[in-house]
Amino acid sequence: MARGGINKAVVQTARLAILARGENPSIDAVRIEMGNTGSKTTIHRYLKELDESETRLTITQAPIDDELGELVARLAQRLKEKAQEPIDLALAQFEQHKAALLAQVEALEEAHHQLKQQFDIQAAALADESAALQTASTSLQTEQTRNAGLSQACSDYELRISDKDEQIRSLEEKHLHARDALEHYRNAIKEQREQEQRRHEGQLQQVQAELRQAQQSALVRQDEITQLHRDNERLLIEQRVTAKELNALQEQVRKDQAAQLKLNEQFSRIDSERTLLQERLRVAVQDSQSRQEALLEHQQHNKALELELAKAQSSIEALRLAAVVATAPEATEQA
Repeated sequence: MARGGINKAVVQTARLAILARGENPSIDAVRIEMGNTGSKTTIHRYLKELDESETRLTITQAPIDDELGELVARLAQRLKEKAQEPIDLALAQFEQHKAALLAQVEALEEAHHQLKQQFDIQAAALADESAALQTASTSLQTEQTRNAGLSQACSDYELRISDKDEQIRSLEEKHLHARDALEHYRNAIKEQREQEQRRHEGQLQQVQAELRQAQQSALVRQDEITQLHRDNERLLIEQRVTAKELNALQEQVRKDQAAQLKLNEQFSRIDSERTLLQERLRVAVQDSQSRQEALLEHQQHNKALELELAKAQSSIEALRLAAVVATAPEATEQA
């Protein structure tokens, strides 16, 4: 069905304008003359009707035999139809294939857009995971530094405990030496005990006071050693807790690395799919270009057929003139 404003009179006006310029009134030329309106099928039908009308008018007006004129008209019409049918078929196939290719290209572009969005989302997730991994690494380094400090503190406490043990052994040795000296002193002044009893008692009390002081110092040192042992146990407990936390952090780091590898694999798979879609698009574009080249070949073939048609019309015109010349002597003889 023709579009609004397109009828046989409009097509005839455009055809006459093209003929007046000395050009060939093809379907595309007529459609361009009308401002690229109207379907090619409708234009072809109107042109066919106009050609048939002109052919009938020419045959009616020409002073030749009716049978020869009808034969020539049918021949010209068949040649023109034969030339136009493959062109119309090729144009229809091209339009249909072009629409299919455009739809496929739109689908590929939509799929590419979706893949790009998915890639952006996964890239953002990968960035978040990388940030979390960096944070975990920083925490791990902090814990390692803290663990090293605790280990150094444990070493320092062990050194202090060793020093305290050495001090206790020194005090015990002094105590033993004092006892030995006391026994030796008792044996030495046994004979003078009565005379020097008071002095001896004073010295004994002094030695006992020193002994009590040494014992008290030993008790203080023992309390310090006990406190150091308690601190050492507390540090050991803290070290075990820190080791557990370090193992948990290392396990989390391994999980994050596995997730990162999985994201990298997904990224590689998406990139491969995008490359495949681009290759399919390139093949589709090449197919479209080859079909356009085929259309150009059909158009060139159409021009060749039009030239043959012009030659056939020239031959028909020559035949018509020959028929006129042949009938003219007969008309003269009859006269």
